[in-house]
Amino acid sequence: MGLRLGDTAPNFTADTTEGEIDFHQWLGDGWGVLMSHPADFTPVCTTELGAVGKLKEEFAKRNAKAIVISVDSVEDHKAWSADIGDAMGCAPNFPIIGDTERKVAELYGMIHPNEGDTSPVRTVFLIDPNKKIRTMLTYPKSVGRNFSEVLRTIDALQLTDNHKISTPSDWQDGDDVVILPSLSEDEAKQQFPDGWNELKPYLRMTKQPNR
Repeated sequence: MGLRLGDTAPNFTADTTEGEIDFHQWLGDGWGVLMSHPADFTPVCTTELGAVGKLKEEFAKRNAKAIVISVDSVEDHKAWSADIGDAMGCAPNFPIIGDTERKVAELYGMIHPNEGDTSPVRTVFLIDPNKKIRTMLTYPKSVGRNFSEVLRTIDALQLTDNHKISTPSDWQDGDDVVILPSLSEDEAKQQFPDGWNELKPYLRMTKQPNR
């Protein structure tokens, strides 16, 4: 069986564009965003890695950092980085893992044979400070990722970890949130003294608590 939410992210050592890393040590006490891409010197991947580079400060605000992997070599990654900077206005400012033997890609189940070859699909793993996998997003090779959604998901995870709420559909930071149904009315009054809007007994909307 493959990796599941709540599993400990498998550790590994690998060579990257920023030197050899032990993945768990590299993660430290922050959030990790591990992303696979199919191949270097390809168009969609070029746009994606340029976009990730521009979001470094946004990740840092969330105590998160990105790391990318493909089955190409570190030497290819370094050569390609110049192209990314030229095309996208931002070269990669995060490590890119070389995985020519596909060890990490196989460890994380990033290769989907139905997608046509032995290169990884576009997978995102969000990993929390306890090294637990909290989110897995998988896109086909033909569809570039939406990194606003990656940031939004980190925001939602961090918010729901700290408050007894869930986030509704299409939630954005600052929107109303859902009080957990497991909270009794008395408990909800203690947690949310400003009250809530009860749409159904099991659907109570309240203002985002850290606002």
